[in-house]
Amino acid sequence: MTNLSLNHFSIRSLEIEQTTKFYSEVLGLAVGPRPEFPFPGVWLYSGDENDWANAVLHLIAIDKNDPNGLKQYLGERDPSSLYGSGAVDHIAFFATGLEAKLALLDKLGVPCRQRTVPVLKLHQLFLDDPNGIVIELNYPAAEKAVLDAKGA
Repeated sequence: MTNLSLNHFSIRSLEIEQTTKFYSEVLGLAVGPRPEFPFPGVWLYSGDENDWANAVLHLIAIDKNDPNGLKQYLGERDPSSLYGSGAVDHIAFFATGLEAKLALLDKLGVPCRQRTVPVLKLHQLFLDDPNGIVIELNYPAAEKAVLDAKGA
């Protein structure tokens, strides 16, 4: 059996600045080094920015004045197809710090949908990034129980 782990996911975005800001502010990812490719983009890291393996999100921008570098490197995509998740329904992360995250989302005005899955002992937040991609954050259900006990 092959041993696999997720390396990164990529988003081709027409809203690169808003997308960078969203993932930096909401998920706490940090902008870090990126190889020189023939198209603009941003790599966002979780952990040490000196380790390429920590670049969990590769944002791909489209240079409207010179789209050929991207077309030749990754292929052409219809800009109208760059909204939402397409066949990918959502991207999920395990997380801790539910109370702080809810406060941050409220402060930033980012709406979220909440669900608890008792059998998995998870409390989930679902939010949409600027490209319409659904992000799922999975917190220990015990963190939600503490909030409920506080009346929060």
